[in-house]
Amino acid sequence: MTERSWGGTKLADRRAARRRILLDTAERLAGEEGCAAVTVRSVCRRARLTDRYFYESFTGRDDLLLAAFERVADEARRALEEAVALSEPRRDVRARAAVSAFVALVLDAPHKGRLLLLEPFADPVLGARSHRLVPVFTGLVGGQLSGTGDGIERRMAAHALVGGLANLFAGWLHGTLDVPRERLEAYCVTLVLRATASPEQPSPAGGTGSAGASRSPEVSTVTD
Repeated sequence: MTERSWGGTKLADRRAARRRILLDTAERLAGEEGCAAVTVRSVCRRARLTDRYFYESFTGRDDLLLAAFERVADEARRALEEAVALSEPRRDVRARAAVSAFVALVLDAPHKGRLLLLEPFADPVLGARSHRLVPVFTGLVGGQLSGTGDGIERRMAAHALVGGLANLFAGWLHGTLDVPRERLEAYCVTLVLRATASPEQPSPAGGTGSAGASRSPEVSTVTD
């Protein structure tokens, strides 16, 4: 059976395009004005679509907001995976590639960063989904910690690293961490290198393992 079309465009393609517009609109609203600004009416008004087209793709406001949040989270996951996969195997190169990829997403597109890192604290629906996504990112980090400690220690280190980095970026986006962007990025690289250093590997400070990392001069530079 031939799919119906309108003006040379298949109806399924038009429906998919409207869905993308609604997602883009919700993403912008939530990231720039907060989740409270996301309602069926506000999204439809800004997207210039009727609620009929809204409900052909989403069951309601929460369904749309979750879809927008998960789209940004998936974009972050793919950016990190690709950065590590395409970089050289050296730890320092991989660390810089991963941090740069995440910075490009959450700081160069701050509305995405706010939706991913800040709004889950303000919206219980996003908060619950954010907690369920934590294993996705700790799993990515844990894969780079294979040479450090036992399985339990690696899982704890991955949670600590993901939580620490998320709070650093969230503080920068919120304005409570007022440091130059390049210093933030350099410090995040230092944290990643410390976490992924095995006892026999040199730390950023030139020592070995965590003992060398405790003397890293890069820590004091960020807190000046």
